[in-house]
Amino acid sequence: MAATALLFQLLNGLAAASSLFLVSAGLSLIFGVTRIVNFAHGAFYMLGVYVAYTIATAIGGGPGFWIALPLAGLAVALLGALAEILLLRRVYRAPDLLQLLATFALVLVLDDGVLWAWGPDDLLGPRAPGLSQAVPVLGRHFPSYDLFLVLAGPLVLGLLWFALKRTRWGILVRAATQDRDMVAALGVDEARLFTGVFALGSFLAGLGGALQLPREPAHLGLDLSTIGDAFVVVVVGGLGSLPGAYVAALLVAEVKAICTGLGTVAAFDVTIAFSKLTLVAEFIVMAVVLSIRPWGLMGRAPPPGRGSAAPAWPLEPASRGQAWLGAAVLVALVALPAVARDAPYVTILAIDMLTAALYAASLHFIAGTGAMHSFGHAAYFGFGAYGAALLALRAGLPMEAAVPAGALVALLGAAFIGWFCVRLSGIYFAMISLAFAQIAWSIAYEWDAVTGGSNGLTGVWPAPWLADKRVYFEATLAAAAIGVVGLRRLVFSPFGYAVRAVRDSPLRAAALGFDVRRVQWIAFCCAGCMAGLAGSLFAFSKGSISPDVMSVGKSVDGLVMVLLGGVQSLVGPLLGAAAFTGLQDMAARATDYWRALVGATLLALILVVPEGLAGVIDRVLRRARGMEPGR
Repeated sequence: MAATALLFQLLNGLAAASSLFLVSAGLSLIFGVTRIVNFAHGAFYMLGVYVAYTIATAIGGGPGFWIALPLAGLAVALLGALAEILLLRRVYRAPDLLQLLATFALVLVLDDGVLWAWGPDDLLGPRAPGLSQAVPVLGRHFPSYDLFLVLAGPLVLGLLWFALKRTRWGILVRAATQDRDMVAALGVDEARLFTGVFALGSFLAGLGGALQLPREPAHLGLDLSTIGDAFVVVVVGGLGSLPGAYVAALLVAEVKAICTGLGTVAAFDVTIAFSKLTLVAEFIVMAVVLSIRPWGLMGRAPPPGRGSAAPAWPLEPASRGQAWLGAAVLVALVALPAVARDAPYVTILAIDMLTAALYAASLHFIAGTGAMHSFGHAAYFGFGAYGAALLALRAGLPMEAAVPAGALVALLGAAFIGWFCVRLSGIYFAMISLAFAQIAWSIAYEWDAVTGGSNGLTGVWPAPWLADKRVYFEATLAAAAIGVVGLRRLVFSPFGYAVRAVRDSPLRAAALGFDVRRVQWIAFCCAGCMAGLAGSLFAFSKGSISPDVMSVGKSVDGLVMVLLGGVQSLVGPLLGAAAFTGLQDMAARATDYWRALVGATLLALILVVPEGLAGVIDRVLRRARGMEPGR
């Protein structure tokens, strides 16, 4: 009986694999040709569900559903083509992180667009006409629509294989995947080719979403839950490999099905709820695969010695003008509690900005100085927050000891995770860092006895002498300043120059005697420790902590802060953190569609001032001193 139940779950896994492959195939195509990590792909999937719902209910009757499927895909393809032409075409030559920021900003706009058009309520779509019944399989009733989905995945794979192998367009796509510059040199219209690939990838995302209409309701949040799985499949299968994406989709879906089917077992007197592992099953699979085969199951190893792309210009010490400006900002911060005596919320917002600034500075240390682009940096922020909170609540440590102890907990977590991460580079480094962060988030979310589960921990109050928010602000300012100054001194120390040497040319650095992995690992640990310090301060400022501080959204916020301020400047993450935190607060109080407002602002900044806020300030200061002519 148990074996039959497990086989039935494996059959469910085949249906889920086909759905996952459809959205992952589009993401793989887009990345293979354009080299853009399209964070908005999940939003296109979500739009496919909503558009299919609207068309199916508007037409009604039996044919309405089947007509809605291709029309929803075409509508999303059109939107994707417009996004590529109007936005992404302008950032093809930009650094990878700036491209990520552009697609993330697009997600914010699309999310609030869906909220405005369809509202916040879940929308349950119609059943598929002709496939609304169940058929007997293994002594159970299996939905006939799921059998249809099992066949849809291989069918789409076959059609894509034929298009890429047997058509001139497919040959050009494969050639662009290998060498875009050579394709352009041969006279191929690169812009049209990229738009076509982006439209096809968006069509697959929209179609994949539309096909889910009978299985789950259209609801907000589908984008983030889908894009994580799609990224995992693409990376596990091998970037740009469609067969690899299909194999990875099968692997991920079947592992989830096995976790669901096994239920719970007891081992070593510990009851393990396998069903709970479905939250992170795909990330465990990705961590294991990338640890064994760093370029994915069917991907190709990158050329040896190829380093990560360096920033547009080297990091330099602050100029005299920047130093005076920084001193003025520091004086203003010290005086803030007295000035804002009658506006306590200003002090609370300023504390949030300070913790965000330290968090962003820690991420900048590995992303800007070392070109290690972490998608899971929130894990160390969370380690610090939970470590300090647990030591204060359970061990009775005073806050003065719990805060540095939380930073030490984050350091230990970063040391363990970093040992695996530094063995990879580029997008693979980013994704394995995301995998470990999601595993950490799942532990915090599920371990009710220790972390409080989804409710988190409460009663994390600061020491009595810091109960006044104005005093706590001064203490946070001192701690953040020490952390930021420490990171800055580390950047311009011999070790900091070693990190940059490893970033720019790993082979040359190794030939000079540097242990490349050790240098990166130590830098990773330093960044994790400072992020943990920020998390510790954040926990006591709020009085509570929840798993949200370790979520993907928190990691993305850190990347946005770094990019908004400017990767090439040490002051960039500080400006970005203050601007992003303030912008979020003002937008959230001004309108219900604050995400769209934040996203539109980010898009405008990307297109107008891609060097970030620090670059704009530096340009203004240079012009003021007559070092650069005005335009």
